[in-house]
Amino acid sequence: MSSTDTPNGSVVTSYAKAATRSITAGGVTYAYRQLGPKAGIPVVFFVHLAATLDNWDPRIIEPIAKNRHVITFDQRGVGASTGQVPDSIEAMADDAYTFIKSLGFDQVDVFSFSMGGMIAQDLLLKHPDLVRKLVLAGTGPRGGKDMDKVVSTTYWDILRATLTRANPKEFLFFNRNATGKPAAKAFIKRLQERTVGRDKPISTKAFQTQLKAIRKFGRSAPSDLSRLTHPTLIANGDNDRMVPSVLSGDLHRRIKGSELIIYPDSGHGGIFQFHDRFSPVAVEFLAH
Repeated sequence: MSSTDTPNGSVVTSYAKAATRSITAGGVTYAYRQLGPKAGIPVVFFVHLAATLDNWDPRIIEPIAKNRHVITFDQRGVGASTGQVPDSIEAMADDAYTFIKSLGFDQVDVFSFSMGGMIAQDLLLKHPDLVRKLVLAGTGPRGGKDMDKVVSTTYWDILRATLTRANPKEFLFFNRNATGKPAAKAFIKRLQERTVGRDKPISTKAFQTQLKAIRKFGRSAPSDLSRLTHPTLIANGDNDRMVPSVLSGDLHRRIKGSELIIYPDSGHGGIFQFHDRFSPVAVEFLAH
């Protein structure tokens, strides 16, 4: 029985029902979930700042998992994975490489969001043959203009959310207007669809270490992204306050042959607000 199958032999297609598994490599036990048919090149999802396995939008995961083997995982020191969070994006990319290889894969597609996109860039630059196709959503390049402002924006929005008893993602990912507010509520609700076997939230210390790594990435010399020749899909909202939308255009210019989608009247979580439009595009992009 393949590990994405249920005992009765049917393939798991609901992210809420995907079992949390673990694998140990390099002294770290990584928590991960998988769904979809276990065949072909898998799509590995690289998650955002402070996120665990429970932070992926099922409306993004599930359409891709209809025909693809999908894998989500907790970075070292996050959620149910053991160890300490690294203080650099490069080290996180090394961990991602260790995790992917420990599962026995020689080639994967990568779907990355926000900090996950920073990790994905470093992974591809170091191990270009490991990745076939790349999705970069809500992210930016090393040394990109105002990348280091992610930290202050994050702290400010967490404070605003605390004062209003809201989820910080409502401020960080969505516009605070008539379209953004309901989209935020709907997104948060979708993240609650899993009711059993939920991941444990990131610790404050781990979260602060991730922020330091992002700041370092933002203040570093730019990487030579002209070396990336992989088919690449870049997406964002037109008003990303966390990782400024202009940086998606910067990535598009620097990664030859990449595709760029900017969704209107949306922020950092544009792909979640427009999941009904974005998911089919992502499925099509990853299909061939």
